[in-house]
Amino acid sequence: MIIIKTPEEIEIIREGGKRLATVLYKVKDIVKPGISTKELDTYALKLIREMGDEPAFLNYKPDMQSTAYPATICISVNEEVVHGIPKKDKILKEGDIVSLDLGLKHKNLFTDMAITVPVGEISNSSKKLLEVTEKSLKIGIEAAQNGNKIGDIGHAIEKFVRPYRYGIVEILAGHGVGRAIHEDPYIPNFGKAGTGATLQKGMIIAIEPMVNAGTKNVTLEKDNWTFRTADHKRSAHFEHTILITEKGPEILTILE
Repeated sequence: MIIIKTPEEIEIIREGGKRLATVLYKVKDIVKPGISTKELDTYALKLIREMGDEPAFLNYKPDMQSTAYPATICISVNEEVVHGIPKKDKILKEGDIVSLDLGLKHKNLFTDMAITVPVGEISNSSKKLLEVTEKSLKIGIEAAQNGNKIGDIGHAIEKFVRPYRYGIVEILAGHGVGRAIHEDPYIPNFGKAGTGATLQKGMIIAIEPMVNAGTKNVTLEKDNWTFRTADHKRSAHFEHTILITEKGPEILTILE
């Protein structure tokens, strides 16, 4: 069931989104060669707790999942697509790209955001992958107009990405967010315009294109969380939580 948020809920989620963006960009600022993904995770948790909030992903166990997620932030490096688990011995190196995917619980309401960032200097091909994926998120958000359909979002993303011959991950998607970290509707990053549920004022959704340099196909690691590209080529991931309004989409996971 799609939940239309109340004005009071929207204000709390808007506040939470700013807090989430603040934390995520602070984590981004310490990304460098030689740092472990566990250090990034520990820092994110510290920042969240200092604000009086809670990490949305820590110990999160969705239906059909055998184990709870053991960390604050999903950190996925290079060919890892999403849900990578931070580790002390996973050290970032020059030329890597790293997806930072973080959820925040503020006053019992949730927001979700992801960015993919370079570690030092990266190749031109990796720069292009990040650029296209981030732009596809902007295009998907622009399609999230009051009265449009869910399919319009995926269609806009797919139409933009396809000419680059990248793979759009199809088995993972965006989603509603707010009262829970994952709510209806399911929001694929591909599809047919004019199909699916109608976007309505008061809906809050997370749009998150996951774009691979090669095949769209992914595999799931033995940890039952980490998705990796099937051909081991790199992947990028960007995400914002947005509010559907009469005047157009409002990005909630954004700094003031």
